[in-house]
Amino acid sequence: MNKKTTLLCVDDEPMNLDLFEINFGAKYDVITAESGSEGLDKLKVTPEIKIVLTDMKMPGMNGIEFIKIAKSEFPNVIFYILTGYSITEEISDALNDKLIEKYFSKPYNMGDLEAVIDEALK
Repeated sequence: MNKKTTLLCVDDEPMNLDLFEINFGAKYDVITAESGSEGLDKLKVTPEIKIVLTDMKMPGMNGIEFIKIAKSEFPNVIFYILTGYSITEEISDALNDKLIEKYFSKPYNMGDLEAVIDEALK
């Protein structure tokens, strides 16, 4: 049996993390973190993480700040930003600099998210 791909979801809203586990738990091994610093800790102890979905607006460290640190330590991980706001210059720069593969506006379609993840894993 194939081992499930491991995803890390970082969001300061526990309800959003629950939604990821409900929607993706059957297909992927879902790990969650409620902050950027917790996300960095999870990356350090879980080398099998292939994909990271992170919220943009979080207290302490926003999604881009988290990804900049994480990408320097884990260059082979694929990162996506989820935002409840329109694209910002910071997100645009992250796309141009290849820090993130794509960003999704909330409310996002779980099917679209899954299709992009599956495509990235090919």
